[in-house]
Amino acid sequence: MHGLMMDMPLLISSLIKHAAQYHGDTEIVTRTVEGPIHRYTYAEAHSRARRLANALKGLGVQQGDRIGTLAWNTHRHYEVYFAVSGMGAVCHTINPRLFHDQLTYIINHARDVYLFVDATLVPLVEQLADEIREVRGVVVLTDEAHMPKSDVLPRLICYESLLDEQRDDFDWPLLDENTASSLCYTSGTTGNPKGVLYSHRSNVLHTFGAALPDSLNLSARDVVMPVVPMFHANAWGMPYVTTMTGAKQVLPGPQLDPASLHELIESEGVTFSAAVPTVWLMLLSWLNETGNRVDSMKSVVIGGSACPRAMMETFGEKYGVNVRHAWGMTEMSPLGTMNTPLLRHANLSKKEYYDLCENQGRPIFGVEMKITDDEGRELPRDGKAFGDLRVRGLWVAKSYLGGAGSSAFDEDGWFSTGDVATLDANGYMRITDRSKDVIKSGGEWISSIDLENLAVGHPGVAEAAVIGVKHPKWDERPLLLIVRRKDSKLDKAEILTYLQDKVARWWMPDDVVFVDELPHTATGKLLKTKLREDFADYVLPTA
Repeated sequence: MHGLMMDMPLLISSLIKHAAQYHGDTEIVTRTVEGPIHRYTYAEAHSRARRLANALKGLGVQQGDRIGTLAWNTHRHYEVYFAVSGMGAVCHTINPRLFHDQLTYIINHARDVYLFVDATLVPLVEQLADEIREVRGVVVLTDEAHMPKSDVLPRLICYESLLDEQRDDFDWPLLDENTASSLCYTSGTTGNPKGVLYSHRSNVLHTFGAALPDSLNLSARDVVMPVVPMFHANAWGMPYVTTMTGAKQVLPGPQLDPASLHELIESEGVTFSAAVPTVWLMLLSWLNETGNRVDSMKSVVIGGSACPRAMMETFGEKYGVNVRHAWGMTEMSPLGTMNTPLLRHANLSKKEYYDLCENQGRPIFGVEMKITDDEGRELPRDGKAFGDLRVRGLWVAKSYLGGAGSSAFDEDGWFSTGDVATLDANGYMRITDRSKDVIKSGGEWISSIDLENLAVGHPGVAEAAVIGVKHPKWDERPLLLIVRRKDSKLDKAEILTYLQDKVARWWMPDDVVFVDELPHTATGKLLKTKLREDFADYVLPTA
């Protein structure tokens, strides 16, 4: 027997239709690529998205065609998100920070038929022009006054002119909710990037899960500034969550320097933001130097890599901002866990509270997880045993586009994340390392992430990385690499003394090297493959 309920498909277009009807006068504010601040409402955004959908049909775009974007967080990129998916095509967001070979591989593998590109990124596309085989045209996300000229890309289309030619009477089709809606590629450090093909159903369910009080906890009373890029894992789902809840959006465009972000926070009264730790490290350093504050901010979500405890304490104790530690992956749409204290934690001491906050959090509804040993046997949830983290759920990928990386998915539907983690009885998960980054010393595992976060707690450290270096007796031992803060005179003896009472003796780094900078992936994560390559022949003083 089936229930007698309406069978309405879960579609991305329903989110912006709802926002336009019930939050129609709520603002979306953008610092544009051209410079000035742009303001309009959800009702106007919906109208323009429908005009874009008509324009796409006029360009010959069919349902299922892939439309690539190389763009920053702006109102025009937001319109592309909803118009492309809403009309039945696939919105393929591309990270402009990737290497040339990765970009050409991704565009060709996805078989993009059009690219929507910010004006400042046209020179990047010109470098790819001879290699992107199926792209029919490039739409530049600007107006006629700011259109670039290009001898390499003869068919440049002006976005605003394209919209001016269209009516906004487009009717969003009632698609099957399992229709592909959007596409992101992983930014893996080895091998070709792998495509994760989302559906309307997975994205809408992820939006419900991400909006829950113990998740992003957003509502129409919030002013949200997503610093995490819209080209990275759907900006952690925030374009959809803000739209569904009717929150005011503040889109920072390409200017992510601390002064520019602070100006928007203050002028627009931003209450919530999200980004990777490096963004907040820069902002906190700038706030400390200038004496400015962020008094409107109530909470920030930090993910992408582990958040140092010192950052949480500074945000919380100095600025009154609640840090929500999160974890997820492109393959998970991307949210998997969120660290929100439970009722039983109301009377924790300050130290106990920040101990708890260092975990990556508990699974939000829709996500299951477990840890296993090398043979795939499930390990206890005692907060001590650590093993390979595996997940499955309502918005978790079941395979990659084209079948690459099939070994990551097992026959019971679990995805192997590549993270090493612990789980405790209350469901709190803690990432101890990536499986390829964990240091195996004398048969025991040392967490490079924990050592890095402890090192960053020293006031003279701007950034830290820990890698395993070969050792004749212990197989591997930790090498600590440090970027000093400006004007810091920190030396090896001082940092080792600082760590001495914070880690087990056998975890102590065997050496410390000071460097001017550390390499990062296109999404801001430490590029440890490069560090291991650079220090492959390094001889430890203990060797």
